[in-house]
This record gives sequence, C-alpha cells and structure tokens, in this order.
Amino acid sequence: MAKTLRIDPIAEARRQWLAHGWDAAADGMTAVISVNRAQQLLMARIDAALRPLDLTFARYELLRMLAFTAEGRMPLSSAVARLQVHATSVTNTVDRLVRDDLLVRAPHPTDRRAALLLLTDAGRARAEEATTALNEVFSALGMDSDDEIELARIIARFRKRSGDFEEPSPVPDPI
Repeated sequence: MAKTLRIDPIAEARRQWLAHGWDAAADGMTAVISVNRAQQLLMARIDAALRPLDLTFARYELLRMLAFTAEGRMPLSSAVARLQVHATSVTNTVDRLVRDDLLVRAPHPTDRRAALLLLTDAGRARAEEATTALNEVFSALGMDSDDEIELARIIARFRKRSGDFEEPSPVPDPI
C-alpha cells in the first residue's frame, strides 16, 4: 500500500483550478480525478485478491460471466458485447484462459464464422474461488451501505446520460 499523504492532492488540485479562474471546470475536474483515484484504490484491492488465483480482473469477469450462464457457454461475440471492451482484448483474455485450461474455444454449432466459449470444470471452480475472494473485498470497502448504494446510483445516472445503456423493459428494481 502506498504511503498515506498528509494532504489530499485532489483537494489541492481543485484549489489550484479555482485560483486560476477555472471555476466552471473545477467541480468536474474534481469528480473525474476522484473517480479515477477511487478506481485505482479499488483495483489494487481486487488485484491483490485475485493474484493468488493467477487471475486478472478481466479474466475473472469472463469466467464469472460464463459461470452465470445456464450451461457455461456463450458465443465469443456475445462476450465481447457484454464486457464492453475491444474484441482484441477479449480474444487475448480468452487465449490466456484456454492456455490455463479454464475454458475451451469451440466452433459455433450453427455459424461457421463464430466461436463458442465453453467453461471447463476447472474454470467454474476458479470462478467460484475468485468470487469468494472478491466478495471479501466487496463487503469491506470502507463505506457504509447507504454510501455504496448512492455512489452506484450516481454513477448509473452518469452512465445512462452518457449513452452507456438504455432502460430495459420491464425496469428492474433500482440499485
């Protein structure tokens, strides 16, 4: 863990923005840098939890997504769409998981151009181990539950306004 700083560098950056007359952008800059720093702190915890299992968060996400499916399988194109990352990144993740015998890439049964991802028993077991480790992180973020829910709601509103998703029909219970 990094050394605790004596001042909040984000608050100092905001002070500098205001001192330079960039008042209209100061709150936005503060929000962006705060979210970025929070993401760094959270990913450090996630990486530490997954490292003993020889997983990155990207590999975990793919394993967990496949483990959530009824049969542990999904077309590669569906995985790319759901993970919201470039196809090359997903392909690299798949290659590593295949190499580690955690999933299998198979021909799609009805589309010769497509690949099907199949979770192995070892992949399912690793996904469960990793989920247990990550749930320890998720349940001890250092925020109370009301703050966690409010933060998720704020970010969901931002994502929706940014065109990240549309409201599904029917609408699920709010976060």
